[in-house]
Amino acid sequence: MTILQALILGIVQGITELLPISSSAHLNVIPWICKWTEDPAFNEMFEGAFDVALHAGTLLAVTIFFFKDWINLIVSGCKKVVKKEDSLEGRMFWQLVFATIPAGVLALVLDKISEKIIGDNFKLEMGIIAAMLMIMGVILYIVDKKAESLVPYEDINMKQSIVIGVSQALAAAFPGVSRSGITMTFARLFKIDRESAAKFSFLLSTPIVAAAVLVDIKEFALTSGVFWVGVISSFIVGLIVIKFLMDYLKKGSFKGFAIYRVVFGLFILALVIIR
Repeated sequence: MTILQALILGIVQGITELLPISSSAHLNVIPWICKWTEDPAFNEMFEGAFDVALHAGTLLAVTIFFFKDWINLIVSGCKKVVKKEDSLEGRMFWQLVFATIPAGVLALVLDKISEKIIGDNFKLEMGIIAAMLMIMGVILYIVDKKAESLVPYEDINMKQSIVIGVSQALAAAFPGVSRSGITMTFARLFKIDRESAAKFSFLLSTPIVAAAVLVDIKEFALTSGVFWVGVISSFIVGLIVIKFLMDYLKKGSFKGFAIYRVVFGLFILALVIIR
């Protein structure tokens, strides 16, 4: 893998992981379009810890952007247990915890099932990615258009948190679903306003992505320039994208992202047929 390839993938990860358009779809499709996958050396590194390294970059971006939120959540969560102090942050911390645990377990199970079904069947994988991009794009559009924005961040309850959290597992089972896409879709289904849906989705992603990074951290090539280019580029672009999305959703909708998903899905199907 070259420095340029790592830079491109880092930028792609920073954009697609945090927007509801599926990073797994783009990280699988772009190397194939560029014919990088024909290089065994590229495949060896990309299929190793590099993918997780890219997620480490966007994880760092989310953590830093919401750093004050996480400090308040953790401190208040501890106070809720030790001192029985009730607060919004304390309640929200434990909602995030109870939403993450079943999501993590289910994601591991579904990921193993998905690996066995897809295996090395490249056309099947591309077909699933295209289908999930389009199906979830249509669902996101319909849900977002019909749902009112009645529930702010502070009114998200435990039941809603768990359902939204568990929905993340579907992204592990079906490439192209998008973790952020499905959590934001379920949040809108519960009539949570768009900005709050995005914030809650980002907070939900932190522990589950952190767990994945910690599992594979021993495989990280810490002395590799390629590795650090991927991490740093995904981190910088991730910060920019989070700020953009949070500002955009104050007045904008998910319509543009939904349309992009459908168009990109059709593009992938066309490529599969042509090639």
